[in-house]
Amino acid sequence: MVLVVLLTLLVLGSGLTRTVISHEESGEWSCESNSEIQVQADFRPGVITLDGHADDWKDIDGFEFSLLPALDPDEDQEYKDGKMTVKALHDGNDIFFLLQVDGDYAYSKGDNSKCPSVALMFQIGDHATYHNMGGCNEQRGSCTNKTCRGHEVDIMHFSIGNAIPGRLYGGNPIDNREGNGGDRFGHLVDVYAWNPHCRYLDGMGPSGNDSSAQNDWKGAWWHSSFTVHSGFVEEDSPYSTGGQKGTYYFEFSRPLRTMDRLQQDVQFTIGGSSKISVALWYPVGGNPWHGSGHYTINCDWVSLDIASGGSNLSGLAKPTSSWDVASAFSLLFSVAALCVAVFVAYQVSRPKNIPFTPMENL
Repeated sequence: MVLVVLLTLLVLGSGLTRTVISHEESGEWSCESNSEIQVQADFRPGVITLDGHADDWKDIDGFEFSLLPALDPDEDQEYKDGKMTVKALHDGNDIFFLLQVDGDYAYSKGDNSKCPSVALMFQIGDHATYHNMGGCNEQRGSCTNKTCRGHEVDIMHFSIGNAIPGRLYGGNPIDNREGNGGDRFGHLVDVYAWNPHCRYLDGMGPSGNDSSAQNDWKGAWWHSSFTVHSGFVEEDSPYSTGGQKGTYYFEFSRPLRTMDRLQQDVQFTIGGSSKISVALWYPVGGNPWHGSGHYTINCDWVSLDIASGGSNLSGLAKPTSSWDVASAFSLLFSVAALCVAVFVAYQVSRPKNIPFTPMENL
């Protein structure tokens, strides 16, 4: 059964298995993490269109992070083209993310390792660690949902080698109908793991497949060097000239709560907190990246705070202010109308002092 799962993963995307095979550390793990850093997702309904463009994020606060090698977070090996900005918000139903990072344009159709790639990882199980992707000590032959219970992490991985800029990828009717977290069109996959060697598409695993799973993520990508904004098609590849200076944008969304019943998806709660990590793979110097050669925003989990609707009313100041002006005017008009009505009623009901004239005096 394990062999069947491995063959399936190879078919669905070489980038997925490459990360598992080569995720090896060269020495003892060491991390000096800043426990105060965080990402906050404010309540901002009706703001974001999921298309890879960053224009509609301009008024959303971002959180800036240095990118250090995931397995050896040495500042001397920091990603040279700049920091990564992470933005997040929710609309009460879905949560949205924007990853923004500078980088010379690199794209090679069909070869994920010669294109940038990104991933989001979230803690599911109470004992799931950032280090070792959940931290379960079992190996591939012995890791199961029982032996690694409590070490589950949720991963969204987007490799853009077959993804057209500005087009939507991720969950689709074909793959979801088969009950797994794959994406045969753009390799924006929904994955869970217990450690780097025990990582599977949602719905798949060492104990067999479960047809109730699906890919709950959707996303798109863009690069600032593109001059066409009406939309690309596959024949336009490579979409821009290699080596151009610019910025990559990766935009994603997922429901706050999913239908998962297998402990393979993180569940977000409004007013609550989750733990997140963000990773970037980049073909530095034009060389293909390898699975463990990725950068991350921190060497430990980063807090992701899901704000409630009442906690950021300043962000909704404009519509609130307009409502207040209209309400005040209506109140003033009502008071004036009431005063006029009272005055008219008084005039009508006031007794008339008409003098009495005897008949004989007429």
